[in-house]
Amino acid sequence: MPNPSSLPRLSWPSLPTIPLPAFLAAMDAPRRNLTLAIGASLLLHALLLAVRFTPPDFIDKARERALDVILVNSKSKSRPTKAQAKAQTNLDGGGNTDQDRRATTPLPPSPNTKEGRELIEAQRRVAELEAQAQQQMTRLKSEKSVSTARAENNPTPAPEPQRSGTDLATSAMAIARLEGQIARQMEEYNQRPRKKFIGARVEEYRFAQYVEDWRQKIERIGNLNYPAAARGRLYGSLVLTVIIKANGDLERVEVSRSSGQSLLDDAARRIVQMAAPYAPFPESIRRDTDVLEITRTWTFTNADRLRSD
Repeated sequence: MPNPSSLPRLSWPSLPTIPLPAFLAAMDAPRRNLTLAIGASLLLHALLLAVRFTPPDFIDKARERALDVILVNSKSKSRPTKAQAKAQTNLDGGGNTDQDRRATTPLPPSPNTKEGRELIEAQRRVAELEAQAQQQMTRLKSEKSVSTARAENNPTPAPEPQRSGTDLATSAMAIARLEGQIARQMEEYNQRPRKKFIGARVEEYRFAQYVEDWRQKIERIGNLNYPAAARGRLYGSLVLTVIIKANGDLERVEVSRSSGQSLLDDAARRIVQMAAPYAPFPESIRRDTDVLEITRTWTFTNADRLRSD
């Protein structure tokens, strides 16, 4: 075997040395290595942050082809060729503008609202009148049927004791008062204005469309005349009850539940009064309704806007 010391040795070419900047050369070895490591880390992070990732094209195309599901308040016989959304019925265009727009909501939002005191009192009064009239009519019919049954069972009744003129007059007056009370109550009941109480939840389209137009007008007038003293300072919610006559005149407006801020309560009443008069009732509502009583929640938001919930 050849002697390892006799084998030729390979020599590598020496690499050129890179001169260091003066501030690095002046440092000791540990501090210089730390500075170089920090600089390399910053350079690597800068390169990573410069890289941009974009989603695939098929995601954007799928988003463009997506259809919304909405609720429309009208319908058409023709079916749209290019539907923009899905709804409960066909609607091929509509509205009062030629621009390519779509309403955010055809109906007002529908949170749970509390009925006003006047609404509860009116319903209680109607039920009380109906119950009293029914009881009195039932009592009169029963007395008449009992007397008729006695007459049939006893064709030859025993002679009744003689009654004085005072007793007869007293009985006649009592009967007259009772009949007059029944007639007066029935007349008052029949002469009451035909009211429709509407909260945030409306079932019939004819009332829903009128209330939606009314709500939009209140919001428009309210945002144009937003109380300056409340801007950036006060906000809250309150429940208003508004009574509107058939010709669109405002009969009364009252705060059913206060916001806790008298300034906001007064501003809400003033806005409703400024927006009056409202549109007259359409024929579909006028045929069975004389007065609309609308109870809604109104919110003065922290963005200085008036909104109906």
